[in-house]
Amino acid sequence: MGKIKLIVLLAVTLGLLSFGWNMPVISYAASQTSCPVMGGKVDEKIFADYKGQRVYFCCTGCLELFNKDPEKYLKKMDAEGVTPAKTP
Repeated sequence: MGKIKLIVLLAVTLGLLSFGWNMPVISYAASQTSCPVMGGKVDEKIFADYKGQRVYFCCTGCLELFNKDPEKYLKKMDAEGVTPAKTP
C-alpha cells in the first residue's frame, strides 16, 4: 500500500508541475504617473479624453502636442506598459 501512495503522490505532483509550467503569463498594466510627452509628473487637472481613454499630462504644452498626434503617444504608453484610465 505504501508504494501506491508514493506513485499517486508523484503523479499528482508531476501533474501540478506541468500545469504550472503551461500557465499563461499574466501581465498587469501600470497606471499613468508620468506625462507621455515629456515624462514629468502628471497634473490630474490637465488631461485629454481620446477614444474612451483619459490621458494625463504635466502641462498644457504637452496636451497640445498630444492632440496633434494622439496615437503616437498612446503607442509609447503601451510600449512602456502604461494603460490610460477609462474616460469617466
